[in-house]
Amino acid sequence: MSYTEGEKVVPRSVEEEMKESYLRYSMSVIIARALPDVRDGLKPSQRRVLYAMRQLNLSVGAKHRKCAKICGDTSGDFHPHGEQVIYPTLVRMAQDWVMRYTMVQGQGNFGSIDGDPPAAMRYTEARLTKPSMALMEDLDKETVEYLPNYDETKLEPTVFPAKFPNLLCNGSSGIAVGMATNIPPHNLKELCRATELVIDNPKITIDEIMEVMPAPDFPTGGMICGMRGIKEAFHTGRGKLTLRGTLHVEDVKNTDRQRVVIDEVPYNINKSRLIERVADLVNDKAITGVSDIRDESDKDGMRVVIDLKRGEIPDVVINQLYKFTDMQVTFGCNMLALDKGLPRIMNIKQMISAWVDHRIEVVRARTRYELNKAEARAHILEGYLKALDHLDEVVKIIRASNNRDEAKVALINKYEFTDRQVNAVLDLRLYQLTGMEKEKIEGEYADLQAKIAHYRAILASETLVRGIIKDELQEIEKFDKTDRKTQIVPAEEEFQMEDLIADEPVILTISSDDYIKRMPIGTFREQRRGGQGVIGFDHKKETDIIKDIYVASTHDTLMFFTNFGRVYWVKVWQIPEAGRRSKGKPLVNLLEGLSEGEQIAAQLRVRDYAEEGASILLSTKKGVVKKTLLDSFSSPRRKGVYAINIDDGDEVISAHIVRPEEQIMLFTHEGMAVRFDQDQVRPMGRVARGVRGVKLKSASDHVVSCEVVRGNETVLVVCEHGFGKRSSVEQFRHTNRGGVGVRSIITSKRNGQVVGALAVGDKDSVVLMASSGHTLRLSMQDIRVMGRSTQGVKVVNLKNSDTLVAMQKIEHLEEENAPQSNEKET
Repeated sequence: MSYTEGEKVVPRSVEEEMKESYLRYSMSVIIARALPDVRDGLKPSQRRVLYAMRQLNLSVGAKHRKCAKICGDTSGDFHPHGEQVIYPTLVRMAQDWVMRYTMVQGQGNFGSIDGDPPAAMRYTEARLTKPSMALMEDLDKETVEYLPNYDETKLEPTVFPAKFPNLLCNGSSGIAVGMATNIPPHNLKELCRATELVIDNPKITIDEIMEVMPAPDFPTGGMICGMRGIKEAFHTGRGKLTLRGTLHVEDVKNTDRQRVVIDEVPYNINKSRLIERVADLVNDKAITGVSDIRDESDKDGMRVVIDLKRGEIPDVVINQLYKFTDMQVTFGCNMLALDKGLPRIMNIKQMISAWVDHRIEVVRARTRYELNKAEARAHILEGYLKALDHLDEVVKIIRASNNRDEAKVALINKYEFTDRQVNAVLDLRLYQLTGMEKEKIEGEYADLQAKIAHYRAILASETLVRGIIKDELQEIEKFDKTDRKTQIVPAEEEFQMEDLIADEPVILTISSDDYIKRMPIGTFREQRRGGQGVIGFDHKKETDIIKDIYVASTHDTLMFFTNFGRVYWVKVWQIPEAGRRSKGKPLVNLLEGLSEGEQIAAQLRVRDYAEEGASILLSTKKGVVKKTLLDSFSSPRRKGVYAINIDDGDEVISAHIVRPEEQIMLFTHEGMAVRFDQDQVRPMGRVARGVRGVKLKSASDHVVSCEVVRGNETVLVVCEHGFGKRSSVEQFRHTNRGGVGVRSIITSKRNGQVVGALAVGDKDSVVLMASSGHTLRLSMQDIRVMGRSTQGVKVVNLKNSDTLVAMQKIEHLEEENAPQSNEKET
């Protein structure tokens, strides 16, 4: 590219300019802002703040100074990015829940683990701590390189001498351009011992390092679950740690209740937000059994109290806290740092070795500085001793000289003093010419000669250098008088949600609009025959009615079969709990992939898909039945699979689990029933069509129920107008599949058509659902057994235009309250 001198506009392609400018920007962010240096573990902003505090003489014993002064000096001299940017950096280095070993000792409000902001910089004060002083020790002994500051008025160090491996002690996190770092903090004592091992044996393995430093150590304590993520991070520089907060269980005095107390939260977790999250989950019933939650934390430590309801198991609540809240989080290790000016991902040994290499250079540079200083002093003392040996002559020459320069020349010519020596001799005071002073000079000279020999030995031997580094590390260990804060616990197997949810029966209802809800089994009180029931669903429109009602355990897996022949899997606990009047939630939110017009036709609860001899029996509206082995459905799919291939105009109406020696009964809308052995239906694949189960007498007739029986039960048949009857299964003739069957109940004008039929026992109860949304729970002990071909009796009183639409069996329920009759809730 060329342009004439004096031109103000330079032609340049946008692509070329963007590439070069972005490259310069990205390198600036990577090297001069976001990533720490592996040698001292500091980012440029942190290093400049600490150096500015050192320049202000804010050592450990010094008086605190206003943070506004510190930030002002840092901004004015070294970091021209504004005090509002520098102050958060200073504050973070003073927060003991962020830094494992704080670099700044703050005085005033420096924020809290609840996320409270610090006070303004004009109110807070700070000074350096022992760890930060150790990082800058020997800074004035020519140990590191200095460069001009941004306006070239001062010099600033490019790195600190770093007497301990600060990067691993305090960790670091930052986002650069195209890369990010996230290094966990470690225990100082353990790190020093691990570093000593690396110093003694540069070929040591990482597994040997982990014997003395097994894992990171976070300032907030907590627990690390398992060693797998730690080993990955230590060996490769990348890994994922599972962190948990710690808690314990207390008995509430003078009561039979218990409480869970949170003592520590995972690293980088806001305690206040954690409490809010727990409260929200309790209100949403995702966490059950909690009556109250409060924060009792004070200056003595953290204490978040979670009171449990009477009879609740603390372990269940604890597991819920770990599962649903930030009491358990993952910490992704990405051990990226600047090594020799370039970003590099390093394992734990490489980071320690990089610090050791840096420290070797520092010790050597410091030793060279001390050697030069000692040799310079020894050179002066040699001049002193030579002058004292010829004291009278020296004094005579000085007195005979007209001025200092003449004396210098005379002494140099006479005794061969160097320029530095002769100046020092001329600067001697009279009292230093005494015999006692000569002895002191001789003693100092002898000490210097020993030091010089020692310094030269150090420079000549890397072994001595490494020994000095080890000795200094052992002194640094005294900074940390506390033990490891973070516990290391074995990794737990991934717990199932059944372990978190109380195992109890619940009622599931599905409306014609495919809304579903879960309710406690005790929601409906058992009533005598003829009762009007209670409202189980507050419908909003005439077409919005309950079409199905099921009973299941919270630990069950639900298999939802649709009218199109597809099957979906849902855990019972995943279904939201709602009140009796609530409409519930749309099933489409639970079942992914439902087609237009596709509705739930049947539901099964399953615990063991490997049950020997068990099969799933599907029946359709046109009388087709199909049997498929249960274990064919043991692999749930998120979007469901086809369970049966149905004909046009047909649809699935029921699903059952059928076992050997059981029989199948089909009931039709017009009051017919057929009974045959289950082995007359051979097992088929998932996508097969099935075989005929019953022959329908008319085009208007269709199957309304399919029941699986053993032959010794009774069958309750219910009609639209609230009439029904209970008959013995044995009264239904045993035939082959595909027949017309026998009469199950007379479908007169009084009775209406058959709504459904259920196989029941004396201890069973049945929940009937009306189109108005009213429900009635009916005990079979109140329904006497009648003949097969009778019209039956009234089982429920219905309002005008109200009809029965669904029924469901509840088996062997224990009732705390006595049955009540003719009671209605509004």
